[in-house]
Amino acid sequence: MALSLLSAEKKRDHLISVDLGGRTTKAAQLERRGNGFALTGYVLMDAPIYEKSIPAEMLTEHLKAVCDQLKPKGRTLTLALGVSDALVRHAELPQMPVGDMRQVLKNNSRNYLQQDLPGHVFDCYVIPPRAQAKTATSKTPAGQAKFRVLVAGAKAQVVDTVENAIRQAGLTADHLVPALIGPVNAFEAAMPEVFAAEVVALVDIGFKHTSVAVLEQGELVLSRVVAIGGDKITSGLAESLGISYAEAEGIKIGMPHEVEAQLEGTLLPLCRDLRASIDFFEHQHDKVVSTVYLSGASSRSEFIVQTLRKELMVDVKTWSPFGRLSMELPLDQTAELEHVGHQLTTALGAAYATF
Repeated sequence: MALSLLSAEKKRDHLISVDLGGRTTKAAQLERRGNGFALTGYVLMDAPIYEKSIPAEMLTEHLKAVCDQLKPKGRTLTLALGVSDALVRHAELPQMPVGDMRQVLKNNSRNYLQQDLPGHVFDCYVIPPRAQAKTATSKTPAGQAKFRVLVAGAKAQVVDTVENAIRQAGLTADHLVPALIGPVNAFEAAMPEVFAAEVVALVDIGFKHTSVAVLEQGELVLSRVVAIGGDKITSGLAESLGISYAEAEGIKIGMPHEVEAQLEGTLLPLCRDLRASIDFFEHQHDKVVSTVYLSGASSRSEFIVQTLRKELMVDVKTWSPFGRLSMELPLDQTAELEHVGHQLTTALGAAYATF
């Protein structure tokens, strides 16, 4: 899904894709191989610490550090904007070129997005007519045909800051992609048959937030962001057990049986919010979500997977974002990919928007 807040002039044969997370920055280098792609390197490193919005100078130095470790062949970079910096909404817009849609939203966001968003820039993805026909819920009078559109938006100041920081790092800013779109793109590439045919929910547990995206036969029909992530789960576990944050993080993944009750208690608020999102979709569309596909660092915990399965009353699975990617990695990275690969989902999905 090519939904970007920058307009690239051409498709790329290789690029760096960066997911600037709340705790860990994830970066991947991809290269085109005929009709497919190869993963030729990746980096996970501590994200910079800042209060509200990251200063341009800090982001510049951080991107330089990423490149020092990644040692990329090219200098083209795509960056995933987190949920606090980029929004994703559905809208109905008159049939017009996408460039005109961006301008219409800029001038009158309240009419189409039910919110005043001054100083924002937008991009639009027109939902294909075939999918649109299946999910249409209203009829439009003849002569007033509209497109159902997926809209991405961010403050122009944020976009300018990020673009300038990328340039100061000696890189070329290619795409800025909402992080929420990353798992959707990665899932389509990794599991195209399921993506096209089934009704599923993608749940990505981040550091501060968890995103849920419901897909109906290849169309993103609902997205939500829950203000509960791995950080709150770990902090809650540390508090209930009277242990350090680092100890709780290790227990969360390893999960000794004697602390399951405490961890389950920290998970219940997240389960309730996710179940509410799924219920809303099922009642609105009269369809049942068959499977929840889980990603993010916390998905490594089998107990978290089992708890979500029990509380959501639906099958919950982890999945690999690599799908049909060929692997051309150094031996040490190949060996550790099984343990860290679930964290690269958003970075890979942002890269697919560029390719």
